[in-house]
Amino acid sequence: MIFKIVLVTLIALMIYNLFKALLTMNNNEVDKAPMSKYIGRRVLIAVAIILLLLFGLITGQITPNPHP
Repeated sequence: MIFKIVLVTLIALMIYNLFKALLTMNNNEVDKAPMSKYIGRRVLIAVAIILLLLFGLITGQITPNPHP
């Protein structure tokens, strides 16, 4: 159960950073953080999600569907 909560939280953070980058791109304020900061966080979160899924497959917490 904790595995799913962490996974959903990471996906929510990924979507949040995507929209923060969108808002930063549309604003012309120089004092704010650059868009690449949020895109970089999004890429790191994607890597964390992939590693978490691989860890779940290796440990057996995620079982693939035997009959697709």
